[in-house]
Amino acid sequence: MLDYRTQAPELIRDFLVYHETIQGHSKRTVDEYYLDLRSFFRFIKRDKHLIADDIPFDDIPIDDVDLALAKDITLTDIYAYMNYLSRDRGLNNTSRARKVATIRSFYKYLTNKAKLLPVNPVQDLDAPRMKKALPKYLDLEESIDLLEAVDGKNSVRDYCILTLFLNCGLRISELVGLNKTDVRGDQLRVLGKGNKERILYLNDACQKALEDWLAERSTLTLVDQNALFVTLQNRRRISTAAVHKLVKKHLSAAGLDSSQYSSHKLRHTAATLMLQNGVDVRTLQEVLGHDHLNTTQIYTHVDNEDLRTAARSNPLGAVKKRKRNAKASET
Repeated sequence: MLDYRTQAPELIRDFLVYHETIQGHSKRTVDEYYLDLRSFFRFIKRDKHLIADDIPFDDIPIDDVDLALAKDITLTDIYAYMNYLSRDRGLNNTSRARKVATIRSFYKYLTNKAKLLPVNPVQDLDAPRMKKALPKYLDLEESIDLLEAVDGKNSVRDYCILTLFLNCGLRISELVGLNKTDVRGDQLRVLGKGNKERILYLNDACQKALEDWLAERSTLTLVDQNALFVTLQNRRRISTAAVHKLVKKHLSAAGLDSSQYSSHKLRHTAATLMLQNGVDVRTLQEVLGHDHLNTTQIYTHVDNEDLRTAARSNPLGAVKKRKRNAKASET
């Protein structure tokens, strides 16, 4: 079992504790930071010949990593590490970019928070260029088809889950983590990334779906009394795997390609439909719980056709340059 508190050297452990306790990052995120830094310093120790050549990479210890070694890192070292990840490990740009983000965060902590370094040696570090893919989403008709296809013994619960996804743009982790007490009339309390709380307002469709599900839920003998959504088999909080499965099931029932869409694509759908129907991007940022506006702006692609329509609607759109008559051109 991974336990950075006992496996990481003090320098790295303090950084991880800072992110878990002060920044409020989840244990999973912090564990990923640890794995990223462990891999990085294993490479550094081998590349700088600080370890015997015959030790397998995954067995290289990092318990002796200290400030002196961290301070000795240069951009050349990190670019060599990126090359290793690409050529030897076969990692794509997205995976390598995440590791770059971890290294940046680590050195920013050492410089700005812990004040252990006078200058950040990686402040000019460039991340691998990533091809920006437009998010896939259902259009309005497909979304309606999906909701109308919900049937079966779990239909009330599943319909409510899909309605919240499509109207509120919840992350799957946020939906699974909902408690009954988070439903407060026309408001829904959501605990997002980094344990950041936000309040969403529920439209009529969401309120009706929740009302129907809560009525059915009240007839069940539950093991987990807090969870808003439970499985009808064991009466415990529904898992992310179960939600993924039910989403795929109903997508297929609606005649939609379940291999192309997922619960996260339903979040994209909610964002897209809101933006298409007049919600401004800053409001959408609040609804989705994004820290940065540029994360939300990936959804502005949906207005391409609206922009074309606006361009065609401009009364000057049909005006063309007139030919000047010969007499006028001579003057």
